[in-house]
Amino acid sequence: MELWSQIIDGFQAALTPTNLAYCFIGVLLGTVIGLLPGLGSATGVAILLPLTLMLDPLTALIMLAGIYYGTQYGATISSVLVSTPGDSATVVTTIDGYQLARQGRAGPALAIAAIASFLAGTISILLLMTLAPVFAGFALNFGPPETVALVTLGLAGVIGFTGTSRAKGLAMGALGLAIATVGIDAQTGIARFTFGQVELLGGIGFLAVIIGLFAVAEVMSQVSRGGGEPIRTRFRDMLLSREDWRRSRMPIVRGGIVGFFLGVLPGAGATLASFLSYDIERRLSKRPERFGKGAMEGVAAPEAANNAAVNGAFVPTLTLGIPGSGTTAVLLGAFLLFGLQPGPLLLEQQPELVWGLIASFYIGNLILLLLNLPLAPAFASILRLRYTLLYPFILLLAFIGAYAIENRLWGVWMAFAFGVIGYFMKRYGYPAAPVILGLILGGLFEQSLEQTSSMGGGSFAIFLERPIALALFALAGLIILGPFVARGVKALAGKATARVQQ
Repeated sequence: MELWSQIIDGFQAALTPTNLAYCFIGVLLGTVIGLLPGLGSATGVAILLPLTLMLDPLTALIMLAGIYYGTQYGATISSVLVSTPGDSATVVTTIDGYQLARQGRAGPALAIAAIASFLAGTISILLLMTLAPVFAGFALNFGPPETVALVTLGLAGVIGFTGTSRAKGLAMGALGLAIATVGIDAQTGIARFTFGQVELLGGIGFLAVIIGLFAVAEVMSQVSRGGGEPIRTRFRDMLLSREDWRRSRMPIVRGGIVGFFLGVLPGAGATLASFLSYDIERRLSKRPERFGKGAMEGVAAPEAANNAAVNGAFVPTLTLGIPGSGTTAVLLGAFLLFGLQPGPLLLEQQPELVWGLIASFYIGNLILLLLNLPLAPAFASILRLRYTLLYPFILLLAFIGAYAIENRLWGVWMAFAFGVIGYFMKRYGYPAAPVILGLILGGLFEQSLEQTSSMGGGSFAIFLERPIALALFALAGLIILGPFVARGVKALAGKATARVQQ
């Protein structure tokens, strides 16, 4: 009964007019920030953090949290409409979302993204409220060996993004891992593959790569084909149908659960959650060939996963004082600025603040739904513009985002360079998603592997002592070898049936 009493008190605190107003402002600002490639949720929260210092701590945190999950949906809008992910967590949404937009179905894609985010947010908030201490204890046992195993599982998911050629997909995943090695080695301090360029000492930022491979490459590709005509579609085609909902409801549930569990794990984050959720749906689908060509569940699942992961990332942040993601690391700084110390005692010492913040997650997701669901057809109507007007706008948006990453032209040149690479990848059928997955997971894999080696005194036998890591490795092995084993069993069964018939 004490838990329910605290939850009710939290909703009462979050539903005050002031907190509601700042929640709305945070969600709205987050949506706008998400539309701009290169900014992302962490940058958005960091930029607007000084504006909240004069507010009450709960009000300030509610606004900053609203910016966090508002950014996720804003990034989805640009991913679907112009193939320009505003954040790494929405890269997967681009795969099917943009194809739906090209088919005149951007409205349903944006609508299902809003609904998936809300429903998955509801699922994850219920889990957050009831099981946070349990998950926090689990996350505490999740060390570098488990992270290595988890990243291996994520890299095994590259197979789900290989398209028509597995060899090309795996090659692009390897390219992403290679790009991740550029810069200074954290273990030895030695510069690697920088070729004397000072700008490369910090590595190649994944946002510049995303902007180049998706936005710039798409414009180049379309221009080389003559641009085409603006998309003409009927208003009813912009609305979500009953069939769209039927195909999306279970992917939303699965994506919400997968996203929350991965969000709880420090370092995993919404990006890995969205990739794995997409791969799971592709494997469970009766028609996996539709993925990559405009499958509605290819939008619903990753959108559910990245929103749930945002909520899950608050579990280690609030209960252990360990950031669950890059954005919660910035929010952790906000806690400290207000004289609050996240950790096991925070819930006992500041129950109204903790439960008020958690309650605001649900309220903010509801505001996002009410704000964006009716506007989905309006957003989709952007595609009716002539491409001679749309393409310069896309490039302008992309290069502003690339410049904003570090406030220098280097990001613009990197985005342009990867745009050229992405153009040739599109031309010869090489998928872009594995590059992003390899780039994002490569640094985390290397860092965790080095830490694991140190823990084991140079021996990797430490993996044999970690049950969670072994289970994740086994699952990764099943993903990689499963199709081959299934194919072999099916062939043997066919031969056995033929013998019996003879």
